Amino acid sequence: MAIVFQKPSSLTDAPLHYCPGCTHGIVHRLVAQALDELGVEGKTVGVASVGCSVMCYDYFSCDMVQAPHGRAQAVATGLKRARPDNVIFTYQGDGDLAAIGTAETVHAATRGESITVIFINNAIYGMTGGQMAPTSLPGQVTQTTPYGRDTNTAGYPVRVCEMLSTLDGVAFAQRVAVNNVKNVNAARKAIKKAFQNQIDGKGYSIVEVLSTCPTNWGLSPIEAVKWLEDNMVPYYPLGVYKDIEEGVKVK
Repeated sequence: MAIVFQKPSSLTDAPLHYCPGCTHGIVHRLVAQALDELGVEGKTVGVASVGCSVMCYDYFSCDMVQAPHGRAQAVATGLKRARPDNVIFTYQGDGDLAAIGTAETVHAATRGESITVIFINNAIYGMTGGQMAPTSLPGQVTQTTPYGRDTNTAGYPVRVCEMLSTLDGVAFAQRVAVNNVKNVNAARKAIKKAFQNQIDGKGYSIVEVLSTCPTNWGLSPIEAVKWLEDNMVPYYPLGVYKDIEEGVKVK
C-alpha cells in the first residue's frame, strides 16, 4: 500500500493547543516537512517567539530556544554566528516580528544574516486578547480599535515583505497563504526554498504567511478564511518580492 501522507518526523506527538480554524498548525507541518525533505532536523535550531506560537518548542522535534518578546532574530543571529553549520530559523507572529521586534527584524535583514524567518501575519494580536497589531487593516475592528483602525491616528499597516525586499542583505522574501490547497502547496515550496537558501549560504530569507485568527476576529473558521481572502489578500498581495537567485527585486 502506497503512503500518500504521514506526519513529518520533525513534528512531535504533542497535541497542538491552537484554536479551531487557526492555521498555525498547517504552517508547523510545512516547516517540519521542509526539515524532513532537506534532511536537516538533527542540525536545526528553531527560535520560538512570544505569542500564540510561544509553545512551538513543544511541537518541533529539533532543538529549540525560547527568545524574549521581539528578540527572536537577535537570538537567531547569535546562534548562527556561534554555530554556522547549523540551520537556524525563527517562527514569529506579527506583533513579535513587526512591533516589538521591528528593529531586530530590519537589522538582521540588512546585515544579511544567514537565517530563515517564518512570519505569521494574522492582522491582530492573538495571544493577548485581540489588540490592534502593526498589520491590522485600515478600518479593522480590534479590542483597541472598537470603531476600526483609524489611519489618521494609528497610521497604516506595515507591509513586511515589501519593506524588507528593499534591503540589500535580503536574499528571498515571499508572501504566501494557507487558505486552500493551491496556496498551501505554494507555501510549502516557499518555506523549503527559504531553508535551502540558508543551506546554500545565500543570506536572509523570510516567508510571510497570511493566517487566520477566528477567535479574535469573532468569526467561524469558514468565515475567517473568507475574510482573509476578501480583505487580507487584496491588501497583502501574494507573491515573490525578492529572490536574488531569480533576479526578482521588489514586486
